[in-house]
Amino acid sequence: MNIGEVSERAGLPAKTIRYYEDIGLVRPLRSDNGYRAFRDSDIHKIAFLGRARTFGFSIEDCRTLLDLYEDETRESAQVKAVAQEHLAAVDEKIAQLKSMRETLAHLVDACQGDHRPDCPILKDLAKDP
Repeated sequence: MNIGEVSERAGLPAKTIRYYEDIGLVRPLRSDNGYRAFRDSDIHKIAFLGRARTFGFSIEDCRTLLDLYEDETRESAQVKAVAQEHLAAVDEKIAQLKSMRETLAHLVDACQGDHRPDCPILKDLAKDP
């Protein structure tokens, strides 16, 4: 199976699949002439990685999750720990974005948006740290 077929079946761009190969997340077989020869198991791994990335897991987290997925002796506690750590990072980012949104909304509301040069948005951005 060639990379175009894999891309279609796994739902990821060929460029992403090549990247995953370059960093060692997937290792398709190579024919004597150097062409990739993907197997069904490769498609499964690529789809797994794509799904993990949609949840925002980092490449390193994906590597860890893939290793755990392939390790039949794993404990679910190990997987849960990776997911909990990521969830905490997502929660932190959401809190930062909420704060950012509230501040920006306040500044937008305070700005008259007319012909006058006075602008609270620019004043706030110019504040000393």
